[in-house]
Parts: sequence; C-alpha cells; structure tokens
Amino acid sequence: MKWIKKLLIAVVVLAAVVIAVGLMLPSTVHVERRTIIAAPAAAVFPYVNNYRLFNAWSPWAKKDPDTRYTFSGPESGVGAKLGWASKAMGDGSQEIVESETDRRVKVALDFGGMGKATATYTLQAEGGGTQVTWGFDEDFGNNLLARYFGLLLERFIGEDYEQGLANLKAVVEGAKK
Repeated sequence: MKWIKKLLIAVVVLAAVVIAVGLMLPSTVHVERRTIIAAPAAAVFPYVNNYRLFNAWSPWAKKDPDTRYTFSGPESGVGAKLGWASKAMGDGSQEIVESETDRRVKVALDFGGMGKATATYTLQAEGGGTQVTWGFDEDFGNNLLARYFGLLLERFIGEDYEQGLANLKAVVEGAKK
C-alpha cells in the first residue's frame, strides 16, 4: 500500500508541474516566412486572393493529391472560401476576411476540432520586386495542451510556408516570361 501512496503522490506532483508549466507557456503563436518575388505586387496578388489559383503554389496540394476541394462565395476577395477534405491532412476551410488590393490578404482558418487560426499575406515593394510575407497566428487561450502544441508549430508549418513561398515565386516569375 505504501507504493500506491507514493505513486499517487508522484502522479499528483507530475500533473501539477505539467499544469504550472502549461500556464506559463505563451497562449499565442506566430509563424512567419518571407521571400522576394521578381514581379510587381499586382502580379502576385491574384495568387493569394483567389482560391482557384491557390493549388498552383500551395505546399499541401502535392502532399495529398486525393484531397477534395470545394469553393464557395465570390471567386476572389472577401468572402471567397476554400474547403478541403483529406485523409492525410484532415478537413477544414479558409475564408478571405480582408483584402486590400496589391497589399494584404487576411484569411480565417478553421481546422475543425483542431482549432481556428489566422493567416496573412502581406505584399510590399522591394527593389524591383515584391516582398511577400506569409504569417500564421493562433490563440490557444486557456487550452494548456494546445499551448504545448504551440511550441512545435514553428517546426510543423514553417517548412511548408517556405515551400509554398518558393512555389509562389516560381509560378509568378514563370508567368512573367
């Protein structure tokens, strides 16, 4: 019986430590990647403001070619919506909620039971081209498990964002020729 008591105390102490550390972790996460595209913002903007062009450069399109996509709302701009259903990547949707021509697009992401987040594409003149910044923000609130997950989010999507921007660069610069 003594060992049960010690085990119970150890479990309670471990749980208290996990909760205390979780409370100290950030409740929000931000991931961001940038690239310079040798084209004006007007050439880049349609690719981030129109979901029918999204898979031309999306880093996820090749990961699961069997993904089913649905489009609703206007073809581009505020209200344009892309839904996806994938065995490999789950189900979800994204909707353009703000759109400033040739400058910025803000997207509401819904990952179903996995949560909600925001993505932004910011376009800024840089030399003779456009700097494209792709950002991701999520607020985990008081969800301690999600806060631990947030520590890994940079690794999970950072590489995908880099690949997506490289694809976008190739598509836009290729379209110029």
